[in-house]
Amino acid sequence: QVQLVESGGGLVQPGGSRRLSCAASGIIFSFHVMGWYRQAPGKERELVARITTGGITNYVDSVKGRFTISRDNAKSTVDLQMNSLKPEDTAVYYCNAEKLESYWGKGTLVTVSS
Repeated sequence: QVQLVESGGGLVQPGGSRRLSCAASGIIFSFHVMGWYRQAPGKERELVARITTGGITNYVDSVKGRFTISRDNAKSTVDLQMNSLKPEDTAVYYCNAEKLESYWGKGTLVTVSS
């Protein structure tokens, strides 16, 4: 059974930092492209960042220079370091694993507010 479990969400002040982590099980982690998506209230889910099996990363323009995605194949984890957070970063953040199928975690809420 595939499981993706996100952690690290919470309330953070504007300008602050937060690190999200996703632990995967039930898949051969190193074979999967890993991604972080987010869904803000009333908006569609969007890709935030992804990292390929070879470590190539890409980001949505709105987070470039502020967010960093990384993976640890030995631990089957993918992290999202978020710096200089803005209120518009408030969303539920979802972990995704993709190869032939796409798997999703249940999400973790990040609220950026003073």
